[in-house]
Amino acid sequence: MPKILPAARGDVVEIILADHRWFEEALRELRDVQSDRAAVLADLATVLIAHAEAEESKVYPALRRKDAIDADEVEHSEHEHDEGNEALLDLMEVGDTNSDDFSKKLHELSEALTHHLDEEERDVLNPARTDVSDETRHTLGDAFAAERTRLIDSGCGSVENVRKLVKKAHTS
Repeated sequence: MPKILPAARGDVVEIILADHRWFEEALRELRDVQSDRAAVLADLATVLIAHAEAEESKVYPALRRKDAIDADEVEHSEHEHDEGNEALLDLMEVGDTNSDDFSKKLHELSEALTHHLDEEERDVLNPARTDVSDETRHTLGDAFAAERTRLIDSGCGSVENVRKLVKKAHTS
């Protein structure tokens, strides 16, 4: 399993894609009964929350201002982040990482996350590639990486924080 690494500086599209591949590897590790599932899940929670929160605060608004994506796409992506956070919390709250319940909740998280990655790569990142300048993508990449790192350093993947995010999504 790759360790949590700070996001590289550069093109925001490439940085986000690197995180997406990391998420896929983490899901593969979580499916492996011989892996340290608790540790992998803790790392996944940290990077997933930091990634989504940094997208919502730094990337989506900028892409919206540049007319690369519209308000509906932003709302849809944020809704999918909320669904992913809920599935993540459900998995984090399973006590036994070798139980059938863990496997079931892992499947639900995997489905939600895989669906979101696919849609985001097609409907958000492709327009970012074609409708946003290289300079803007690099500026966004630096902002995304800095926010992602700040959130990771703050312990954003704790179960308490994930609960707070899920509760906030349900009340808004």
